[in-house]
Amino acid sequence: MKTTTTLTLLFLVATALMAVTGCRSTAVNTVAPADKAGQTQMISDERVLTDQTLNNIVRIVGVNTTTGAEGFLKVQVQVQNRTRKARSFSYRVEWFDENGMIIDLPTAVARPRTIEAQEQIAITATAPTPRAKDFRMKFIEPTTK
Repeated sequence: MKTTTTLTLLFLVATALMAVTGCRSTAVNTVAPADKAGQTQMISDERVLTDQTLNNIVRIVGVNTTTGAEGFLKVQVQVQNRTRKARSFSYRVEWFDENGMIIDLPTAVARPRTIEAQEQIAITATAPTPRAKDFRMKFIEPTTK
């Protein structure tokens, strides 16, 4: 009888734990100073949108660039998930030299990311060489199998 009671209790506890962890919210609340010490200098950008669903998952809010002391171009792209659940996507950065020629790199692979519902995140990248003077960031919706 004691074994049956113990097993029943363990089952109920395990079921309760699964129910609690399965109901996890993906909503994100954020806070930041109203008076920002560092002011972002957004640049004009050119967008080509061919997938409206992907645009809802990864809506581009703005683009910021700077050049570090070592001469490497740094890029920061602000994106927002406009859906009501966490979503996955990938991105890839292509780098271009001063003549607009692509710099072929073995590290130019798509990088996976996840963004929570309604969350805004910054995707940052630093050029792999000081020869890189421009960039293009591509967003890719993951394929489902």
